[in-house]
Amino acid sequence: MNYYKHLFAGLQACILTVAVQAQNAPAPYGALPSPRQLRWHEMEIYGLIHYTPAVFQDAERGYGDADPSVFNPTGFDPLQIVRAAKAGHLKGIIYVTKHHDGFAMWPTRTSPYNISKSIWKNGKGDVVRGFQQAAQKEGLKFGIYCSPWDRNNLNYGTPAYVEDYRSQLRELYTNYGELFMSWHDGANGGDGYYGGKREERRVDPGTYYDWSNTWKITRQMQPNAVIFSDAGPDVRWVGNEDGHAPETSWATINSISTDGRAPMPGFVDTKNLGSGDRNGKQWIPFEADVPLRPEWFYHAVDDDKVKTPEELFEIYCSSVGRGGCMDLGLSPNLTGVLHPHDVQALTGFGQLLTAVFKDNVAKKALITASNVRDQNAKAYGTAQLTDADRYSYWATDNNVHQAALELKFKKDTRFSLIRLRENIKLGQRIDSVAVDVFRNNQWENISHATSIGSCRIIRLTKPETADRMRIRVYAPVCLALSDVGIFLEPAFQTTDQRHD
Repeated sequence: MNYYKHLFAGLQACILTVAVQAQNAPAPYGALPSPRQLRWHEMEIYGLIHYTPAVFQDAERGYGDADPSVFNPTGFDPLQIVRAAKAGHLKGIIYVTKHHDGFAMWPTRTSPYNISKSIWKNGKGDVVRGFQQAAQKEGLKFGIYCSPWDRNNLNYGTPAYVEDYRSQLRELYTNYGELFMSWHDGANGGDGYYGGKREERRVDPGTYYDWSNTWKITRQMQPNAVIFSDAGPDVRWVGNEDGHAPETSWATINSISTDGRAPMPGFVDTKNLGSGDRNGKQWIPFEADVPLRPEWFYHAVDDDKVKTPEELFEIYCSSVGRGGCMDLGLSPNLTGVLHPHDVQALTGFGQLLTAVFKDNVAKKALITASNVRDQNAKAYGTAQLTDADRYSYWATDNNVHQAALELKFKKDTRFSLIRLRENIKLGQRIDSVAVDVFRNNQWENISHATSIGSCRIIRLTKPETADRMRIRVYAPVCLALSDVGIFLEPAFQTTDQRHD
C-alpha cells in the first residue's frame, strides 16, 4: 500500500513540476510555425522527381504535342530511385505528376492526354502509384506537383480549365495516400498545342487560378500537407534554382505581389524571397530547390556533370544550414532508373552527412551559461542543448536578452562546423550569435551569424583547435536555444567516379 502511495505522490510531483515549468515558459515571439510546418522543417532534405515524356524528347519542357507512345521505359524501377534518394538522406520525394506539357502520369478521368494512352504496360501503368508505393515501402514521405500550366488542354485560359485542374488535384489527393507537400509553381501560360491549336495563351496569374479557393481543396483533403509556391502560404521559394539562401534568411516574411495584390504563384515580388523579413507577419520559411544535374530532366550529355557529394554538402550548408529545406531534383533516364553517377553522388552525399555529424563534441564539453531561467531551473539548463529532443531548450530570464554559453573541453579539441537551433515553437527570437575561442589568455572571435531559426550551420573557413569556446547570443527577447552541435568535417577524399 505504501508503494502505491509513494508512486501517486511522485506522479503528483511530476505533474506539478511540468505545470510550473509550462507556466514559467517564455512567451512566444512573433509569427509561429504551424504543426505541419514544424514537420516540414524536421525533414531537411527531400527530392523533386521529373519523369515525363519530355525525357524521351530530350527536352526540358514538352510542348504538349508529343505522341503518348513516346513514353515507354523498358525498366522503370521506382524502388531503385527511392532507395538512392534514401541513401542520400532524403526524407521524402515529390513527383511531377503532370508537367507543363499536360501529360498526366496517372490514368486520370480529367484529360484524355494521360498515361493510359501510352504503350507502356499496354496502357495499364501508373507512374504516380509506382513512386507513391516505393516511397511508402522505404519509409519516405510522398508529395505531388501538378503543373497549373497545361500546353495540351483545349480549355486552358478559360474558367473550364481551372475546374479541370482542381479535379486533377482532387484525384491525386484522394488516390495516393497522405501527402507531405502539394507543390505549385508560377508557370502561367505561353505557347502550346492546346488541343491542336498551336498558339500562345496568356493568363493573369494573380486571378486566373483563384488560388485561395484552389488551396482550400488542399486544406480540406490533405490537411497535413504543406503548400509550396513562390510566396507560400506554407513554404516559399528561395528565389533561385542553385540551392543557396542568403547568409541572413528569416523564416518570417511580409509577402507582397508585384502590384500590391495578394501574392500568388508567378505573381510575387521576389526581392525578399531569399532573405525574408525580420519580424515578418507570416511564418513562411524557404525551400531551396536545385537539380542534381545541370537540368531538371535527364539528358545523356549531362552524365558527367552530376554534382559531387562535396558540392551537395556545400548546398546543404547554405540551405538547411540557413533555416530552410533542400529540395534536390532527381532525373530518371530513358530506361526508368537513375544513372549510376547519380546513385554514386547520392550515396556519397549520405555517407558524408553521416561522417560530418556522427560525433558532436559539444556533448563532451562542460557547458555553462551566463544566465539560466528561473534561478538555474533544470528544465531550462544547458543539458537541454545536447539532448535528443529538438524542442527542449536553454532559456534565459525574461529581462536577459544577451547571454553567453561557455564550452570547456578536457583537452584541445578540433572543430570546423557549429550547428545551432532555436526552439521555433516559440518563434524566431535570436538576432545574431558570435563564436569565440580562448587563445593566448584572451577571447578571440572566429565567426558570427544571424537568423538562427530551425537550423544554422556556421562553417569555418579552416578548422580551429581550442579547449574553451564561447557562443554569445543576442535577441530582442529572452533566449530559447534548443541545440548546440560542434563537429569536425572529415578531410574530403574526392574520388570522381563520374568519368569511370
